[in-house]
Amino acid sequence: MDYVITDFGAVPDGVTNNREAIQTAVDRAHEAGGGRVVVPTGRFLSGAIVLRSHVTLHLETGAWLISSLRSEDGIDFAAEFDDDTENAGWEGGCFLFARHAEDIVIEGHGTIYGQGDKVFWDDDSDNGFHECPLAVRGELWGRPRTTYFEDVTDLTVRDVTFRDAAFWTLHMAGCNRVRVEGVRILNDQRAPNNDGIDPDTCKDVVISNCIVVTGDDAIVVKNTPPMAKRYGACENVVISNCVLASRDSALKVGTETGSAIRNVILSDCVFRDCSRGVGIWVRDGATVEDIHVHHVSGATRQYADSYRDGRRGGWWGKGEPIFVSATPRARPTVPRPGVIRNVTFDHIAMTCESCVFIAGEEDAVIENVRVSDLDLTMRAQGTQPARWFDEQPSARGLYEHEIPAVYVRHADDVRIEGTLRREGAYADTPIVLAESARRVHVNLAER
Repeated sequence: MDYVITDFGAVPDGVTNNREAIQTAVDRAHEAGGGRVVVPTGRFLSGAIVLRSHVTLHLETGAWLISSLRSEDGIDFAAEFDDDTENAGWEGGCFLFARHAEDIVIEGHGTIYGQGDKVFWDDDSDNGFHECPLAVRGELWGRPRTTYFEDVTDLTVRDVTFRDAAFWTLHMAGCNRVRVEGVRILNDQRAPNNDGIDPDTCKDVVISNCIVVTGDDAIVVKNTPPMAKRYGACENVVISNCVLASRDSALKVGTETGSAIRNVILSDCVFRDCSRGVGIWVRDGATVEDIHVHHVSGATRQYADSYRDGRRGGWWGKGEPIFVSATPRARPTVPRPGVIRNVTFDHIAMTCESCVFIAGEEDAVIENVRVSDLDLTMRAQGTQPARWFDEQPSARGLYEHEIPAVYVRHADDVRIEGTLRREGAYADTPIVLAESARRVHVNLAER
């Protein structure tokens, strides 16, 4: 049965807060044992909406569901969380919310609009390059996540368009059997913290046929400490046939590693002008293992940093096509960063501004990394010189370093094979720099 929100009093003027009308439609569908809540053509502003089991939220073509930015209109879903890791970012509430539910669908050819474009502004703090993260407009507006779904089994999000998230866009935490298909996420590429898709401590996830454009990471497979305590490992994630554009990583595994992350596959994707291609991180003491990436093409480059109030800030990443990192946080909460092992890459064709970076520590040695059929072109593409290693967030942070084609530190059993082209300023760069590493084999034929 369909529950059309205008039948419950919703007004498509983009101004009226329709939270009560939409929530009533959702509740009626749930009480009836399930149904489809329909958002018809028009612009419907709303405060936070709680989605319930066996309910489909359907956005018709031309429908816009608009998130209120008023703090009092959101849901403070994380009020009881305890997380002191760097950049935790749980504040701000959310717009679409579900917890401890099953069989929820968001679908249709309409748009879910986070109004992030009203939150950010350009203060020209990158000396006119117009590449650094935008500034946040103080306390004028809240910054809710567009969605937050916790402990939902059988969650499906398909075909909808998300625009201008004020914070993370699609955040699934502790969910099982998740399918994200044919979704478009079109966020401001200079807006900070507007991640695209975040499977956090989830199991059995399929993400396919999506276009994700973000300032922050496009897809992040992570295990935040509060979710790790509740739901354990994050595992069995398949990502395929996507176009990913980001001022940070196209795919990040980590940084938050409160428990294990394992069995992640990314294939047949294009990375468009990202700060990093694939980043695999441990910081919080867990194990990341069995991560496999194949058939990827695109480009990575670095963007200008900002200088606000005498402090430097900017995107994480300086153009690395592959980044594997095990190192402690600046303020570690665990004795050791953790373990990364059993990682493979094959058929990777990337134009880049920095190196294949594989770096652990004496007490966090990276084990068994294979890169085959690598086609790497090192070429200047942006406005910034290639002279930085970037291990943020960590005790090492951002520091100047010679840029080779491959850098390996505190790793055991690394094999990299393929071809390499070094152009312009990269012509004389070293092919390999290795420190405190064992069984490192690099065979890159010059083109």
